[in-house]
Amino acid sequence: MIRDDIKAALVTAMKGGDKEGTAALRLIQSAIKNRDIEVRTQAPVTDDDALVVEVLQKMVKQRRESIELYEKGGRPELAEAEAREVAVIERFLPAQMGEVETRAAIEAIKAELGATGMKDMGRVMAALKARHAMQLDMSKASGLVKAALG
Repeated sequence: MIRDDIKAALVTAMKGGDKEGTAALRLIQSAIKNRDIEVRTQAPVTDDDALVVEVLQKMVKQRRESIELYEKGGRPELAEAEAREVAVIERFLPAQMGEVETRAAIEAIKAELGATGMKDMGRVMAALKARHAMQLDMSKASGLVKAALG
């Protein structure tokens, strides 16, 4: 499980004296724990790795947005710190699908559902998320789905 890998990496980073890695891993654990608390009142989670991947993807997205803002604001040292955190977080994400694989998955779902136009985008996105959420950045996939249906 990804959660166990994160715990093991935290112990290794602490023993190795990696302060930045330790801080990033603690942030990851904190975000996961917060998500666990949010989910506690909802239906029980069936796939723990999916929940963890969702949290990690959100963290990467937030940091990439911060990097962009820091670079625009002339703060390269803060952008570099965020980039190092992204590198730590991405170690625990499953391999992401490339654009070619994503387009192939979209075409397969489009054919399966008989999707022909933009009115079917919601159904295609729902099916894509159900099957490939752990391997896709859904915001990027959204643009590809629009292009495929447009």
